[in-house]
Amino acid sequence: MAIIIPVAMEGVSIASRAGTVGNRKAVAARIAQRILNEAVLTGQVGTASGQTVEGESTYEWRMQSEAWEVDALELLTVQVTFNVQGSAYDLSVSTLYDPETVGTASDETSVLF
Repeated sequence: MAIIIPVAMEGVSIASRAGTVGNRKAVAARIAQRILNEAVLTGQVGTASGQTVEGESTYEWRMQSEAWEVDALELLTVQVTFNVQGSAYDLSVSTLYDPETVGTASDETSVLF
């Protein structure tokens, strides 16, 4: 019993952490997508950062824009960082956009998925 119980408890801990990381990654992806959409639609692209609180968790995000090598488009990336049980995790979401049409409201979007 002295050998089995610690091993079983470690397995439960790992499973719990994996479930929490999965849930928080889903939230981080939703946050990153929202920030990308807002930036492109409002025309406020470039370098920015901030924090978002969802439930009991704080998600720090950083947005960066850079030239895309293939075309006249720009690559906009949002990286969201969060902690689970003392370990830091991050998730990045990127999209391409046309700087000439950023922030112009119309039926068409300049975001490429």
